[in-house]
Amino acid sequence: METLLLEIGTEEIPAGYIEPALNAISSMLLKKMTHARIDHGSARIFATPRRLAVEVKKVAAKQKSLISEVVGPPEKVGFNEKGQPTVAAKKFAEKVGISVNALIVKDTNKGRYLCAKVTERGLPTRTLLKNILPEVILATPFPKTMKWAELDIQFARPIHSILALLGETVIPFTLGDIKSGSYTCGHYFMNNTKVKISSPKDYIKTLRSVKVLVDLQARKKSLEKEIDKAAKKVGGKILPDDELVEIVKNLVEYPVATVGKFDKEFLEVPNEILITAMREHQKYFAVIDSKGDLMPCFVAVNNTRTKDMNLVATGHEWVLRARLSDAQFFYKSDLEYSSKDRVEKLKGVLFQAKLGSMYEKVERLQKMAGFLADNVEEGSDLKKHVTRAAGLCKADLVSSVVVEFPKLQGIMGRVYASVTKEPVAVATAIEEHYRPIYSGGKLPETTAGAILAIADKIDNICGFFSVGLVPTGASDPYALRRQGIGIVHIMIDKGFSFSLREMIEKSIKLFGIKGAKKVREIADKVNTFLYNRMTHKLAEEGFSKDVIAAVTSVSVDNIPNVWNRVQALQDLKTAPDFEPLAVAFKRIVNIIKKAKAFKATSVNESLFQHDSESVLYSDYKKVEKKVSDSLDKEDLAQALHEIASLRDAVDAFFDGVLVMAKETKIRNNRLCLLKNIAGLFETIADFSKIST
Repeated sequence: METLLLEIGTEEIPAGYIEPALNAISSMLLKKMTHARIDHGSARIFATPRRLAVEVKKVAAKQKSLISEVVGPPEKVGFNEKGQPTVAAKKFAEKVGISVNALIVKDTNKGRYLCAKVTERGLPTRTLLKNILPEVILATPFPKTMKWAELDIQFARPIHSILALLGETVIPFTLGDIKSGSYTCGHYFMNNTKVKISSPKDYIKTLRSVKVLVDLQARKKSLEKEIDKAAKKVGGKILPDDELVEIVKNLVEYPVATVGKFDKEFLEVPNEILITAMREHQKYFAVIDSKGDLMPCFVAVNNTRTKDMNLVATGHEWVLRARLSDAQFFYKSDLEYSSKDRVEKLKGVLFQAKLGSMYEKVERLQKMAGFLADNVEEGSDLKKHVTRAAGLCKADLVSSVVVEFPKLQGIMGRVYASVTKEPVAVATAIEEHYRPIYSGGKLPETTAGAILAIADKIDNICGFFSVGLVPTGASDPYALRRQGIGIVHIMIDKGFSFSLREMIEKSIKLFGIKGAKKVREIADKVNTFLYNRMTHKLAEEGFSKDVIAAVTSVSVDNIPNVWNRVQALQDLKTAPDFEPLAVAFKRIVNIIKKAKAFKATSVNESLFQHDSESVLYSDYKKVEKKVSDSLDKEDLAQALHEIASLRDAVDAFFDGVLVMAKETKIRNNRLCLLKNIAGLFETIADFSKIST
C-alpha cells in the first residue's frame, strides 16, 4: 500500500474557490479510483492560494482482478449429438480467451447455455492514474475558469506545475504543456525555488522549510496566533470574526500579522461602518479593548515577512485612511437627509419590473405588518411600532453608506432610525426584518422584528408568484425557498398561530389582484410552496414521513400547531401498543370514507343492539370532554393519550357488530358513532396515512 499525492501548482486562486474545488477534487478522485477497482484509504486535502493538493492513503499497487461470467450460445448449438464442441463453441471460447474444455453449461431462464468464467487481470495503479489524474484536474468545478496561452484546457488560474507521486514514484502524464513530476515551488516571495518532494510523507515538512504552510488547519492556527499577538501589542484583542479568519486563511501561504492605527476622529462613525470598511475591502481585523469597545487600531495579515514590518503597517494605514475617509463622508452626507427624504427617494428605486417600486412595496408592508400585528396579542404599542418600522425599513437602501457597503442594509436602517430618535422597538425591527439572512441564520429577537420579517418575506413570495416568477427545481434566483423556510422558522420560534392562508390571501390582494378565483389560484400555489417547505423541514428534523403526511394532510394553517401535532403523534407512535391502535383508527377512517352518505346526524342509543355499542358510546362521551379541554390548552399529547384510551372499546365494537348492517337505521347509527369518534382525532391527524 502506497500514498498518492497530487498537487496542482497555479497562479493565485480566489480564496472562495479553494476549498469547494478541493472537496470536489477529493470526491472525484476517490470515486474514480473506486470505479477503477483500486483499493484506497481516506483522502486529505491541502491548499494555499497557489496550490491545490490531495493525498490518498493506503492505495493498492494494482487494481482488483474482475471475474465475470459470459453467456455464449445455447448448449444444443455449442455441442453436437455426440457431445463434441461445434464451431460456435470454439469461436466463443476463442473470443473470451479460454480453452473449449473450460466452458461450462448453465441452466438459465431461457434454457441451457454455454458459459465461461473470465478473469480480467488488474492493471498497475500507476498505469490507471495516468488517465484518472488529468481527468480529475480538468473536471474541477469553479465559478469561473480561464484559458491561457494557446492551450485547449481551462482552470481557475493558469497551471504552472503538477506534482504526482504514488509512494516515491512519479505518475507520468502531460496536461497542456505541463509534465507531471516530483517538484513543487516554495513561497513566491520568501523562497521562490523549486523543491523536490521525494515522498508524500515529506510534503508538509518540505514546504514548511520553504515558508509554505500547506496544511489548512495548521495555517489557520498560525493565523489566529499571529493576529492575537499583534492585537496584544496595542493592548487589545481581535473582534471575533470566524468568517474573516476562514477567508484570510486562504489568501496567504505564510501568515504574518501587523498592527496599524487610524485617527480617533473616525470613531465618531458607527462601529458597523468602520468594521465593514476594514473587513470587506481590506480584509483587516478590528481590534477591541477589554470592555468590548472598538479601538482605533486594526490588524492586517500579510503573505510575507519583511525586514521592516513598521513600514508595511504604515502602508496599510495609508490605504485604510482613504477607505475610512470615504465611509465618514458617506455617513455625514446621509445625516443631512431626513427619514422622510429617504423614503421619498424609494419612488425611484425599482423593486421588480412587474411589481413596481420600493415605495409601493413599503406601502404594502405597512398594511401587511398592521394586519399581522392585529393577530398577535402583545402590548398596545406593537401595531404602532411595527407599522412605523415598515414605513422606514427600506429607506437605508438609498443611503450612500449602503450603496457603498450593501451588507449594511438593515443595520444602517437601525442606525439612522436611532439617530432620528425613533423608538428602540422601531429601530430594532428595521434591522431584524431581513433575518434570517441565510439558512440556519439568526432569527428576529423582537416581536415587531418578527412580524416585519414575515411581512417582507410573504410580500416577496406572493409578489413573484403573482407574476409567474416561481422557483423551479434548478433555479431560485430570488431566494424564495430560503424566505419561505424563514417564515416557518420565525412563526415556530415566536409561536405565531395566525392563519397562514389568511396571510397569503391578504398579501396577494395588496398587489391589487382582483377576482376571488384569481386570488384563490395564486394562494393555492403559495400555500403548496410553503407546505413543501414545512414537510422538508419536518423531515430534516427527523420526523417519520408517515407521521408528517398524517398531520399535514389535515391542516397546515397554524404552523406552530403543525409542529406540536407532529411531535405528539411521533411520541405516541413510539408506544408499544401503537400499531393496533393505528389499525383500529385506520379502519374507522376507511369505513367512513367508503360508506355512502348517511342521514343520521346524531347517535340514537335506542337503536343499539349490542353491549359493545353502548360501551363505546359511553366511553366516547367521557373522552370527548377531556379531549376538548386538552385541545383548548394546546396539550396535543394529552389529547392523543385520551383518544388512545378508546382502543379497547373500538376493538370490542368491531368484534361485536357488523357496521354495514342490512337495516338502514342500524347501519347509519353505527356509522354516526364511528364518525363521532373519528371527529376526535381528525383535527390532529389522518390515521389512514400512518404505516403499520
